[in-house]
This record gives sequence, C-alpha cells and structure tokens, in this order.
Amino acid sequence: MTTTAGQLTQLTAGTLVPFGGDRFTTVDAALAAAFQPGDRLYVVHDDGALLHVPAAVSDAVTTSVSAAVEAAQAMRSVPAAQVAAFYRAFADGLVAAWDAIAQANAEDVTRAEALGRSTTRLRIDADVRDQMADGLRGWADLVEKAASDDAPAPRVTHADWHVDVVTAPLGVIGFVFEGRPNVLADAAGVLATGNTAVLRIGGDALGTATAIVEHALAPALRGAGLPDGAISLVTSRERSAGWALFSDRRLSLAVVRGSGAAVAQLAAVARQAGTPVSAHGTGGAWLVADESADTARFASVVRHSLDRKVCNTLNVAAIPRSRAAELVPVLLAAADEAAAARGTVARVHVVAGSEQWLPAGELERTIDVHRAEGVVAEPRASVLASDELGREWEWENTPELSVVVVEDVAEAVALFNAYSPRFVASLVGTDAAAWDAFLGAVDAPFVGDGFTRWVDGQYALDQPELGLSNWEHGRLLGRAGVLTGADLTTRRLVARTATDQHR
Repeated sequence: MTTTAGQLTQLTAGTLVPFGGDRFTTVDAALAAAFQPGDRLYVVHDDGALLHVPAAVSDAVTTSVSAAVEAAQAMRSVPAAQVAAFYRAFADGLVAAWDAIAQANAEDVTRAEALGRSTTRLRIDADVRDQMADGLRGWADLVEKAASDDAPAPRVTHADWHVDVVTAPLGVIGFVFEGRPNVLADAAGVLATGNTAVLRIGGDALGTATAIVEHALAPALRGAGLPDGAISLVTSRERSAGWALFSDRRLSLAVVRGSGAAVAQLAAVARQAGTPVSAHGTGGAWLVADESADTARFASVVRHSLDRKVCNTLNVAAIPRSRAAELVPVLLAAADEAAAARGTVARVHVVAGSEQWLPAGELERTIDVHRAEGVVAEPRASVLASDELGREWEWENTPELSVVVVEDVAEAVALFNAYSPRFVASLVGTDAAAWDAFLGAVDAPFVGDGFTRWVDGQYALDQPELGLSNWEHGRLLGRAGVLTGADLTTRRLVARTATDQHR
C-alpha cells in the first residue's frame, strides 16, 4: 500500500476527516478559514471533535514542555534541602505578596462576573492564603522527613546478587485545572518527588495565577536554586493550550480536573498521544439515610455538607420510604439553614415518584436563585427523572440538590452505582450491619458515615491534592482516590552482583 505524508498548511471546507475507524467528520467553513500554516489540528477519536491549535499557542506550550524536560533532568541531582527551602519560600512569598495577588483576583472576579461566569471557586481570601501556605510548609516537612528516612529499600536477595526496588520520579507532569487559583500551590507538590510540571489554569483565573507565579512561585524557585522550568504556567486563555499540552508526547503523566465534558475531552487527547492520564471530573456527594438514622444528626450532616459548592458538596440525598414523611421536611429545613447563611433558600430537584413527600406547595412555590448570570426566579422544587441523578448541580449562593425516596439502603446503593459518578457516598445511621453492607456494596473511593465535605486531600491526609478520583474515570495513580505529589513516582530495579554469571 502506498501512502503520502506531508505538512498540513491549509484546510478546505467540506473535507472529510475519518475517526474511530469507521466514522468521519467534516471540516466546516469557519475552521477552514481560521487554519493557518504552522497551526495544528487534532481529531478526537471518541466523538470526532476537531481541535484547532494556533501556531502561537502550540509554540508557547512546546517551549514550556522543553524547559520542563530539561529541568526534570536537573532535578535528579537537587538535594532535598533545596526542595524544602523552595516550599517554605513559596509559602512566605504568598503571605508577603498577598495584597498584589488579592488585587489580581479581584480583577479576575470582576471580569468573570461581566461575562456571566461562576465565581464560586475563583474567589480567594485570607483563609485560602493560609491553607495554601500551610500546605506548602507541609510539603517541606514531608520532603525533609523522606530524606532522613534511612529505612532500607525493599530487596530481593539471591545467592550472589540482589535487586533493590527504589522509587524514581515520573518526569514531566502536564496539569490542566479549573479556575481555582489555590490549586497552583497544590500542583507544586510534584517537586516533592522530583518531577516537574507545566500548568494550564482556566482562563477566568489566569490573572490571579500569573500574580502568584510572579510574586511568590518564581522567586521561590530562584531563591532555592531550582531549575527555571521546574514549574511553569502557560499564560494563555485559549482552550487550545490544554489540547496542545496534552498532545505533547514528552509528558510522563497528564492530570486534568474540572467539569465532566472538558475533562473527558482532554483525557481523550492525552490517551491518543499515548500519555497516561489521571482524570478528575464530575463530582457531587451522595448522602443516604438508613432507617436507623438519628434525626438531629441527619439534619446536621445535611447542613454541614452544603456550606459551599465544591466537588465534595452534597448533591443527592436518598431517604428510606419508612422515614420519608419525617426526614424529607428535615432535609429541606437543614438545606434552608445552609442557604440562609448565604442569604438564600435551597433549590431542590425531586425524583419522579418521590414528590408526594414534599410539604404542600413546594412544587408551586417560586424562589430567587443566584446563578452565575444573576438572580433568576425558579421553582423551589421541581421533578427530576431518575436517570438524571448523576447530574452535578453547579450552584453559586443557592444550595441545590436532588432528593429521592427509596425502599431501603440497597436501592439507594443500586441508584448510586448506576447513575452517580461513583465519587463520595455517606450513610447516616446507627445500625452496624447496615453500615457494613453499605461499605461492601457501594462503588465509591470515598465512603463515610457523616458529612461529605471531609473528602479533601489536605483536610483528610494533610497533603495538598492534585485531584480526587471518582471511579467513573478510573483510579490511575490515585491512592485511596486522592492524587498528591507524593503519588507521582515509578519504580526502578537496581541490581548489584558479586560475580559475573550466565543464566
């Protein structure tokens, strides 16, 4: 078979592009007009999406990855004391430069609000600053502790030779994450295990992230004598920067977190490049009430699981039919308490067939719901199809959740395993046998017996996280479902022989 290969310099509208082995998509007029010599085009073989990367974006990403590759080689000989010094300097720099960083964040928030975007995860304050600094100082302590650990490596011994199993860095980590500026500090954890990183943050948070790099991260790298490319930020708001980064075959691992659709697409790009990917997408916690649930504790769990919208926020509550008349009103009242702290009333979606347990008038009642685009009038409660239970509610100041009434815990678990992203599951009850059955049956990496917001790497494990794995997208490199810088290692086998030998 004869094939012809060449450089793609232009696109023609109407051109068929094959994908997935037996399907095709078509180049449209807008893509054909936009494509210029030096640009790149990728086709996602999952769905045929055509991804256009302008040459300037591709060149910027390539430059950052090249610097990270060079830095990864240099990091092999960097003493642990320098890495620890970097973390402490980064933490100190955050505190010292916080006024400039906070100003950049205020500008990002203003811009996002003008565009009708969500700012829930974009806003940072002094509490976030302190959490970031504490996490960085924690990494410094862990690096020093690991360096002082004189425990021998696992060894397999033979008659006149032995093999040691030792850890080694993965290399360059590509990390694309949503517009949460504090994740920049979490991502710095890759240096703890000798890796380097190229980061791309959501465009809404780019100003804040750039300020963090300029005023705290970059000076800390220089002050500790670490290579310039050890951690770099791609300063582009173009979504194509993420595609370009994950298409670079020099990455050792691609980490992506954010919304479900965007995460799935970026994960597909990385897989097509042959790069292992750790994807952290759709979130939302499920809370199940057992028949033995204490009413007051159930209310407290609901209230504390709705304090703010993040991936581990309560998203679905399942209540047994035998307690529905009592617990559904308790659930709504507790959700309203959480909402009242934000000056709102909770928004509820009730699975069809469960609406009979709502207090009278809730389906007809209208409330003000705070959305990214502004305040809108919506029903207090509306009916939801059961196959929509996997939907994550991305709310601003109005807590929002789904409610389903079930026969028992077993039915709740079946719904969770069928429709949820298989992320966080919690059971409230006093029956030990019910808890054991729940733990054994529910397909989730994070299982608890109370409030759901404990699912956080820094809060639960004292380590800033790169992501929290849901089992919908797999558990690659995520020990216990949490991926941190400490997880980013591989194994080397080192043989020492006493005599030459032949097998």
